[in-house]
Amino acid sequence: MSGEPDGPEGRVRRFATIWSRAIFPVTATSLTRPEFELQLVPLARRLRAALHERMLEAAEGQAIGAALVGTHCTDPEALSRTLDCVDAYLVLYCGDDGPQEELRARSARLQHAVAAGFAAALRERTRAEQEAISHAALDARSAVAEALHASEARFRAVFHGAAIGIGIADLTGTVLEVNEALIRMFGGLDNQLRGRNVAEWTHPDDSPHVWKLYQELVRGEREHYRVEKAFYRPDGTVLWTNLTVSLLRDADGVPQYQLALMEDTTERRLLNLRLRYEATHDALTGLPNRTLFFERLEKALAAGDGARFGLCYLDLDGFKTVNDSLGHAAGDRLLVEVADRLQSCATAPGEMVARLGGDEFVALTTGRETEAEVDDLAGRIMHALSTPIRVEGRELTVRGSIGIVEGPAGERNAAEVLRSADITMYRAKSAGGNRFELADPEADARAITRHGLTTALPAALERGEFFIEYQPLVHLGDGSVRGAEALVRWLHPQHGIIGPDRFIPLAEHTGLIVPLGRWVLEESVRQARTWEARHKDAGPLRVNVNLSPMQLTHPGLVSDTVEILERAGLEPGALCLEVTESALIGADDDLLKPLRRLAEMGVDIALDDFGTGYSNLANLRRLPVSILKLDRSFTQGMQHFPADPVDLKIVEGIVALAHSLDLAVTVEGVETGAQADQLRELGCDTAQGWYYARPGPPDQLHELALADATS
Repeated sequence: MSGEPDGPEGRVRRFATIWSRAIFPVTATSLTRPEFELQLVPLARRLRAALHERMLEAAEGQAIGAALVGTHCTDPEALSRTLDCVDAYLVLYCGDDGPQEELRARSARLQHAVAAGFAAALRERTRAEQEAISHAALDARSAVAEALHASEARFRAVFHGAAIGIGIADLTGTVLEVNEALIRMFGGLDNQLRGRNVAEWTHPDDSPHVWKLYQELVRGEREHYRVEKAFYRPDGTVLWTNLTVSLLRDADGVPQYQLALMEDTTERRLLNLRLRYEATHDALTGLPNRTLFFERLEKALAAGDGARFGLCYLDLDGFKTVNDSLGHAAGDRLLVEVADRLQSCATAPGEMVARLGGDEFVALTTGRETEAEVDDLAGRIMHALSTPIRVEGRELTVRGSIGIVEGPAGERNAAEVLRSADITMYRAKSAGGNRFELADPEADARAITRHGLTTALPAALERGEFFIEYQPLVHLGDGSVRGAEALVRWLHPQHGIIGPDRFIPLAEHTGLIVPLGRWVLEESVRQARTWEARHKDAGPLRVNVNLSPMQLTHPGLVSDTVEILERAGLEPGALCLEVTESALIGADDDLLKPLRRLAEMGVDIALDDFGTGYSNLANLRRLPVSILKLDRSFTQGMQHFPADPVDLKIVEGIVALAHSLDLAVTVEGVETGAQADQLRELGCDTAQGWYYARPGPPDQLHELALADATS
């Protein structure tokens, strides 16, 4: 059937999804991205039909380009991204099994036609707007001219030709004159504006001082004021404006009229709301994300007067198996269905559901009777998950483990509540899963060793309990060892070797990450100098050192790095500092300044875990990075042959983007030869992973480099 996901219609919709994601950021529309995608589906069908026509009609391609302008895609960048999308994906998703070379030739001609139609439509739109402005300038009216002094002629020319809305009213508030721009802002009916009193234009969102300022102005106590104000249009929609109201006096200084200047900010406000929505909602499921959830939780915990809260922390049991066996696409569809079911469980006032990431969800309820409500909410969630979910023709049984935390507001902060819920959830999982458990302070205390580790951290650094292992970085082109990533470990007297995932967050929380990070940098640079002395003929071996977010903000980062390099006698080019993508999301110039200084010195900066954050790819231009470290999640589908085609396409695109920006690409988590071969073909530069070597002592790299030199 054509409606199946893998049929022609399903592939058309995939193409429309990719297309919408490409051009939505540069489109001036109040629609959400899924709503905008629905507008592109008919155009995608027309593109597919045109692609398969024996005699390609240029008029159809031009019509599609014009229709794109009709969807408010008037930014030239939208055309560029559209052509890139058509070139890369139209034949792939809509070419079916036709002759590839012929289809690509048709696709190229179709792109020219679309571009021509887009340009023509954009010119026509611009011409129409210019004509409208010209007509507005010619429609001069004389209703106010007799009441204004001789210099009014110049004012009226500005009045009618202005691009912003202008209105004139007498001191009683009766509107005497409006220009064409203001009429258009209010829906195009001047009789809805002239003769009305401004007092009728109240709005529920008016700030309290708006009308106080107005009264002061008409009494002559102030000359002007500026506010943000909303108005209702005749059709009931809301117009948001930046409103400036000034007092006009006659030649003797007596107040005569009030002049209002209005800038339509509705689209800008809608854009800000959309950006806020995207920043606080999960892109896959549409649920509130971690950011918005923490805002709501902190608000609930700050409430007083007997307020309580209940939190359910859900983790799906065995979700990794779904990803590993059916692929990430199937896992995503499963998460979307789970999110829909959870959303249907939290519909009462004071309830919300959010996705924290991966297969972790939370449900929050607030009020005064949360002891019973949170148990009922957890029961509804378990019941909603009990029905199998159908994914790719298979029925999957969904199991989940829930940790419940309930109590009065004001006793704990958000991080402590979530930590307790997380621990309780793992207790439910350890008990067999598919159940919920209520938080128990004593059980939490037994499960948490974090406090003990936190207090032991400072002494551990003084006693030399930390050591570094090095994982080789291998050049994919010739297989040579080019360096290693330094990975710190803690040899705890009671707990044995502890990985950085357990103690680095604690070091960040306590501030110990700064001296610990400096120690790691010193040891790693010293080791790199030792390698350099032992392998003069084998070429330089670079050492990669991770920087935490707190280290980035430390004022001594640059000076410490320079001092350590000079003392060891190591060139800056032999050092690479790795910074996670999430640490640089939204980074301002002050945060980037130290990294830029280090990069200017010759130190390489690598953007670690690339692809796991939410940063705009365009931001790469302003980041002082020379290397992208691609997160392992993008290449897991390449561990076996044949590789996942979607993963191949994503990695191919990232590599092309990186190389176009003169960035090298390093891949983490390479575990098989098939994976390494595929990454080499895609143009990746270097790789690391268990396929080459596990992290080990410094001599391991010495032996590998020596083997390269003698082979």
